[in-house]
Amino acid sequence: MLEARQLTKHYEGAARPALDHLDLTIPPGDVFCLLGPNGAGKTTTVNLFLNFITPTAGQALVCGIDAMRDPLGARARLAYIPETVMLYGALSGLENLRYFTEISGGGIHDAEARDLLRRAGLADDAADRAVRGYSKGMRQKVGVAIALARRAQALLLDEPTSGLDPLAANEFAALIEKLRAEGMAILMVTHDLFLAKQCSSRIGIMAQGRLASVFGADDVDHIGLERAYLDLFQPGRAA
Repeated sequence: MLEARQLTKHYEGAARPALDHLDLTIPPGDVFCLLGPNGAGKTTTVNLFLNFITPTAGQALVCGIDAMRDPLGARARLAYIPETVMLYGALSGLENLRYFTEISGGGIHDAEARDLLRRAGLADDAADRAVRGYSKGMRQKVGVAIALARRAQALLLDEPTSGLDPLAANEFAALIEKLRAEGMAILMVTHDLFLAKQCSSRIGIMAQGRLASVFGADDVDHIGLERAYLDLFQPGRAA
C-alpha cells in the first residue's frame, strides 16, 4: 500500500539530506511507527507521500502510484491525520464529515455518516454538536471517520496522540488496531515509545535522515525499545 524506494530529500544549502535513500514497504494490515528526534526525517517522509514536497531522488508510492507523478491519484487512496485535525468549528461533527466527503468527490447519507462516526469512537450525542466544543481526541475521531468515508487504503498519522490525555490516547490506539485488522496500511510518526509498542506491528527508528533500526513490535519490550533509542541518541551511552 505504501512504499518508499530510495526516497531522498535534500534541501538546497543543507549540510546533509533531510531524508537519505529510504526503502520502506507497508503492506495492508501493517502499522509502521517511525520514531526519532526532531529533524530525523519522519515528517519529511510523510510529506513526500502526500506530495507536499517533491523528492530529490527516489519514489513515494501509494498503492503503486507515484505520488509525484500522479498526486491526485495517490491522495485518492490515502488519508492524512495531522497532529491537529482542522475542522470547521461552527459545523457539527456530522456536518464536517459530510462536507469533507463531498469535496473529495464522494457522497454520504446521514445514517452512514453516523455509523462511521460511531465506528471511529465518537459518542452518538456528540455527532450533532458544534466542533468548536470538541476535545482534541474527538476531533481526531472525526478525522478517522473522514478517512473511512473516503475508503482510504492507507493512512498517514503525524503525532496523532500529542496532547491527548492517557484515556484518549488509549482509545486512539485501540482505534488504530481496529483499522489495522480491517486491512488498512498505516504509517505513524510519533515521539511516544509506549504508543509505538502498543499499536504497531513494526517500529523504525530514524536518525539523520536514515532508517537506523527496525523492530517487530512483538520482538522487543518497552525497556528494549527505550534502550535501542537511547543507544542511538544519548551521547556516551554504551551499546
